[in-house]
Amino acid sequence: MALRTIVTVPEPVLRRKAKTVTEFDEKLQTLIDDMVETMRAAPGVGLAAPQVGIAERVIVIEYFENEADEESEDPENAKKRLYTLVNPEITRASVDTEIAAEGCLSIPGVMGDVERHLAITVKGQNRRGQPVTLKLKEWTARIFQHEIDHLNGVLFTDLASKVWKPEGPVEDKV
Repeated sequence: MALRTIVTVPEPVLRRKAKTVTEFDEKLQTLIDDMVETMRAAPGVGLAAPQVGIAERVIVIEYFENEADEESEDPENAKKRLYTLVNPEITRASVDTEIAAEGCLSIPGVMGDVERHLAITVKGQNRRGQPVTLKLKEWTARIFQHEIDHLNGVLFTDLASKVWKPEGPVEDKV
């Protein structure tokens, strides 16, 4: 495993639609392992292949298995769940949405208020090519929506109603 460089805006790969993965070979396994290591080192909760300069439909996400664990007094020992998904697509989305702040490893130092579905169903494949269906809610659903957007060349700032640097507002978007 190796750390990969996280590309930042305006790197063109971040704006391209990523290609469907058709070969589940050693090269893909290495990419996934490297992405997990890179995400953890950043540190982040999700990473899409375009963020490491690879225009393929691969995401990795690591988040608390029980979202209440994030608020626990001992978050270091709370159990996180690692998701690795190839060719993910959202097949269902709740009507209910919520606006919350997001950031991105590819847009350092910037936050934005983004409206996301509270619950989604995602279909894709695991790292071995086997079909996977996930029913996700709340913050886990938000992270998946953010990472899947990366695979379509969409950044959170494109969807944000307000974008700011932590020290104050940058711009209001309509």
